[in-house]
Amino acid sequence: MDGNFMVDRTNEARNRELVQQYLNILDDSAEGKIYVQKVEDMISTGTPRLIVNLNDVRKKSAERATGEVQVGFEGSFGDRHVNPRSLKANFLGNLVCCEGIVTKCSAVRPKVVKSVHYCPATKKTLEKRYTDLTSYESFPSSNVYPTEDENKNPLETEFGLSTYKDHQSFSVQELPECAPAGQLPRSIDVIADNDLADLVNPGDRVRIIGLYRVLPNKQNGYSNGSFRSIVISNNIQLLSKESTLDFDPEDVRNIRKLSRKKDVFELIARSLAPSICGHDEVKKAILCLLLGGCEKILDNGSRLRGDINVLLIGDPSVAKSQLLRYVLQTAPRAIATTGRGSSGVGLTAAVTTDTDTGERRLEAGAMVLADRGVVCIDEFDKV
Repeated sequence: MDGNFMVDRTNEARNRELVQQYLNILDDSAEGKIYVQKVEDMISTGTPRLIVNLNDVRKKSAERATGEVQVGFEGSFGDRHVNPRSLKANFLGNLVCCEGIVTKCSAVRPKVVKSVHYCPATKKTLEKRYTDLTSYESFPSSNVYPTEDENKNPLETEFGLSTYKDHQSFSVQELPECAPAGQLPRSIDVIADNDLADLVNPGDRVRIIGLYRVLPNKQNGYSNGSFRSIVISNNIQLLSKESTLDFDPEDVRNIRKLSRKKDVFELIARSLAPSICGHDEVKKAILCLLLGGCEKILDNGSRLRGDINVLLIGDPSVAKSQLLRYVLQTAPRAIATTGRGSSGVGLTAAVTTDTDTGERRLEAGAMVLADRGVVCIDEFDKV
């Protein structure tokens, strides 16, 4: 007993020394022991993931980041800071940073990592580890679940001794304001495991850091030579839903100069869609829609929104659709849709079926994608 106790104390001291060496390698900045403080925060909050800045790893040895701990990367990625449209074959096998909006999410399901089986005939216990094309550790192995041993003796699965991990897949679509005019936004599938699962919801704007890989498409058991691309997430960051604009000093001076005019509201309203004559009251209403108001939260928790809705009703060929397109080009965040083929439920969310796995997913609609923005619905009477 004393010998085992001494060995345990020695291993514990050795592990502490290795952890301290790892933190000292990264913590050489003038701000102090940043990563030591992060580890202390992890212990106090119970967070299992340590976020390491990729720039700090570049300064030191990258081998220090390969360990049993779950390491997430952040920082500047240079030309590997991409969107789903710019993910090409030259990025395969590389760590990329991809930004977009979550459109579809699957359910979080347990994925087997190690299964333990007991043989009543031989009184022995067998173990099997599972890896696939999304695994970092080793090459893909056979995922056939064993039901009997090499001597054809039946096996019983010990579910309590087996190891599982949370597994989820979701789709990230190109940001609407970043998509080229007249083209549909592109999407990429993302795989999230362990503590990264169930972090995002449809409509969230996210930054995904992960490994870009491909999976073979099989038809009737044969590969057709084309591949389905995925991103195996290493870190997921939620972006703010508020649109931020950068103003230079010249813009600030022009805004202050414009604010001193008495007819500033009429002046800005006339500048909306200047190619369309008249419709002054309609343009003022659209201007109020674009600018918005102040959101209020009452003491009882009720929320009074500061935005308005505008419904344009009129005869054909009176520039209703032209005003709609101008709002799409002016608003920093706008989603366009049409009433034809849409339903009231489909504008918020829809349940779709995954063609690969057959499971049902929740897909965000136009109202969710345009959160904190403007959704433009043409032919609203056809909904």
